[in-house]
Amino acid sequence: MILRSLILLLSVGIVSSNLHAQIDSVGGNKNNKSIEATKHSVVKERDLGDVFKGLSKKNKIDTGNHQIDTAKYHFSFVPAIGYTLQTAFAGIVSANLAYKTDKNPTTKLSSITTSFTYSQYRQSIIPLQADIWTKDNKFNIISDNRFIQYPSDIYGLGGRTDPNKGLTINFSGLKLHETILKAINKTFFVGAGFYLDEFWNIKALDSIGKRETVRFGRTLGTKEIASGIALKGLYDNRLNQLNPDNGMFADVVFRPNFKFLGSQSNWQSLIIDLRKYVTYPKNSHNVLAFWSLNWITVSGTPPYLLLPSTGWDDQYNSGRGYIQGRFRGDNMYYFETEYRYRISRNGLLGGVVFANAERFSGEISQQFSSIAPGYGLGLRLKLNKFSGANLCVDYGFGENGSKGFFVNLGEVF
Repeated sequence: MILRSLILLLSVGIVSSNLHAQIDSVGGNKNNKSIEATKHSVVKERDLGDVFKGLSKKNKIDTGNHQIDTAKYHFSFVPAIGYTLQTAFAGIVSANLAYKTDKNPTTKLSSITTSFTYSQYRQSIIPLQADIWTKDNKFNIISDNRFIQYPSDIYGLGGRTDPNKGLTINFSGLKLHETILKAINKTFFVGAGFYLDEFWNIKALDSIGKRETVRFGRTLGTKEIASGIALKGLYDNRLNQLNPDNGMFADVVFRPNFKFLGSQSNWQSLIIDLRKYVTYPKNSHNVLAFWSLNWITVSGTPPYLLLPSTGWDDQYNSGRGYIQGRFRGDNMYYFETEYRYRISRNGLLGGVVFANAERFSGEISQQFSSIAPGYGLGLRLKLNKFSGANLCVDYGFGENGSKGFFVNLGEVF
């Protein structure tokens, strides 16, 4: 059993490079001698690119206390194979580009992330996500796009569904979420966007009786579509969204969907996403992180596949310890905490321990069923020490024997 679940995430190659170098002046009036005298006094930061090609001197200047980033763009590329609950064995190619739009140290880090996954279950997953900050953080452009084509299990509504009575369905899906935010002050932003989610070619892969076939058709049909606007408020004082080490993130999205915009029904949802990061102990590189996700159906009835569900948040990261879609309901309350710590002093290898809990409203009433806990531990491999991009490999446990691996590019939250 352990051998069958053993992770096989093997990086078969990596490129971690700095593009379009811009040589900036190093702070103060330090000369080369003072830099040389102190550069061996601390442990140098290293990432996976350093392991494969050696520490490049072209775009980095070492001051002894820290390395100065003199490149405008930082690119990471990782081909790998892995195993997760949702995909079984899968081939993954991931890429991340991180950069700043100006030299202001308070300008937030912009990033573009994409990947291609093809799994043992014949699943295809292609996300393209961008979090762009303009000069002086005046605007934040958020683009969250994803194409999926894969079988997935559904278990009904509520938090007390039987894990042994799931139904495997196949479908294709497209997600287009585009938002533009305007700065009110240095940390608070408001804006609007357009959200489109569509699923098609929905069909059951399991053999089911006539009664179940009728119920399946009434619940899902062969196509689902939701289209509407998004009103968004954001508080964010983190400098690095890929790998935060301090600060707070608060995101509130009200999403009304309308038939006249192409949605199959009128419905409204509210998502409140809160995150807090604390360096602990102080003056260390370790971080204690907290995540609260409240996903509420305000009115109407969302399509079944767009109801609040485990692992179906925007980053598909909630509920480590359970397979995607394990729990589903009209309303979802979720909390997770994680402790991130360094294993190697140079930051190349890190570890995490985490625990979470989720609760869903049932099918018949809005009463919430029992809390479903999850917990686990994982490893972090530094892909790029300037952008903070990590390759995350976690092993999580849930109730009723649920367990498995979870892989992510960038921190889970």
